[in-house]
Amino acid sequence: MTSALSYTHGTGDTPLLGDTIGANLDRAVAAWPDREVLVDVPSGRRWTYAEFAADVDRLAYALLATGVAKGDRVGIWAVNCAEWILVQYATARVGAIMVNINPAYRTHEVEYVLKQAGVRLLFATPRHKSSDYRAMVEQVRGACPVLAETVYIGDPTWDALIARGAPGHADELRLRAAGLSCDDPINIQYTSGTTGFPKGATLSHHNILNNGYFVGESVAYTERDRICVPVPFYHCFGMVMGNLAATSHGACVVIPAPAFDPEATLEAVRRERCTSLYGVPTMFIAELNLPDFAAYDLSTLRTGIMAGSPCPVEVMKRVVAEMHMAEVSICYGMTETSPVSLQTRVDDDLEHRTATVGRVLPHLEVKVVDPATGVTLPRGTAGELCTRGYSVMLGYWEEPERTAEAVDAGRWMHTGDLAVLREDGYVEIVGRIKDMIIRGGENIYPREIEEFLHGHPKIRDVQVVGVPHARYGEEVLACVIPLDAADPPTLEEIRAFCAGRLAHYKIPSRLSVLDSFPMTVSGKVRKVELRRSHGGDGAVAVTGAPTAPAPPKNPRHG
Repeated sequence: MTSALSYTHGTGDTPLLGDTIGANLDRAVAAWPDREVLVDVPSGRRWTYAEFAADVDRLAYALLATGVAKGDRVGIWAVNCAEWILVQYATARVGAIMVNINPAYRTHEVEYVLKQAGVRLLFATPRHKSSDYRAMVEQVRGACPVLAETVYIGDPTWDALIARGAPGHADELRLRAAGLSCDDPINIQYTSGTTGFPKGATLSHHNILNNGYFVGESVAYTERDRICVPVPFYHCFGMVMGNLAATSHGACVVIPAPAFDPEATLEAVRRERCTSLYGVPTMFIAELNLPDFAAYDLSTLRTGIMAGSPCPVEVMKRVVAEMHMAEVSICYGMTETSPVSLQTRVDDDLEHRTATVGRVLPHLEVKVVDPATGVTLPRGTAGELCTRGYSVMLGYWEEPERTAEAVDAGRWMHTGDLAVLREDGYVEIVGRIKDMIIRGGENIYPREIEEFLHGHPKIRDVQVVGVPHARYGEEVLACVIPLDAADPPTLEEIRAFCAGRLAHYKIPSRLSVLDSFPMTVSGKVRKVELRRSHGGDGAVAVTGAPTAPAPPKNPRHG
């Protein structure tokens, strides 16, 4: 008997939404004007749907007054705050393309993004902890000629921008909205690229609104839900699975802190009586390990979403039993697919929530193919996971060749992950084809770091690989051939070279100095051998490395 092929599609009675994000918000406001939509715990501010829509419109008026046209790129480089969400919905209102910039980026990375996307207007946090965003913007401004203005959140420049708008722009906003399509590009999210710089995954209203909606459907959201979102808004996990899942169901978003803080997160759940909590496994571990964990009343929780990396069985048991999240869901996806393709359901058992990443969402298809031939494999056989449907990105911003490498002629997105489609329709992720490093939920592509380190004056050649780490899953190892064997670079010198120019999670924490690299017959570096031979005790490890859980960039494995 021939085995079934590794192909499945999601069915359901609920049709796709045909709205723009602005139109969908209008529907929510009409249905639940007096329900809370947003609570910013650090500032104590809160909004009903009617109040939120009014503030979104005021910001949209200001964008129109500033001359922001449909399709203009508006960047946001900020930690989690209420203004981040206002910018998200106001740019959607006027048809601008919001460009998300990771708050961990430093000058080298932010300059590239501003130039590559052609960002005209930038919203930014003035500073956060040791990061002085204002100073970094000033450093790169001269190299970004399209950037006309920067508005700092919580600064007089924000108030000055809002003051430019007026209710007189209401007719102009209505005309602009009437000219928008749900298929218009609305968001660019940069994913670390194998070619040295991030690629701008370009997403439409239709992509992200529907994905947020169906993720919310899978955890049975209603207008009574209150979602604690400690994951960053700059990526789909926060802005799609959090914000859009909420507003498409009349639910409320609770911001516990500007960046992840386990105490602030549990206190927000307790105080705001949240029903849902998001995070990567390291976040949940940090919360469970708080000395006073038992003092927090989490009895209002029923669900939540865990993504970013596999969840250990014992952690899942504690999340269900001690955090009251009996209906917690696991998601798998990637930025290029808006992001979620596979998700566990509220009634799935422990085995499905820890051994698999769920089954396909409605209106989507997945298949597992032979990476070499593209032929669909029998079920139970490992191969490359591909997905197709409404969620697949429009493409990488102004990179058609890179788009064609990721999305084939049949509109299948090739994930680069090795997976097995089980007979019961659930998918197991068993590895990855490429050499991506996943550190605490952050996706790191070695080529970007390698190209940057080639600029170090003491380095002749460098290869970057991921090696095991007890807490983060993997850490970054730089294998270096020095320019002068008598004067090799130290780990401290390499980290100092990267500081302020690469995001902290990309900076190598281990170093091996070599005479040569192991090579294949065809002349390719054998990275698998580097990992095996130089990722152990022989590599120099950094001391005093940060131990806080890193927030997720891309909820690929959950």
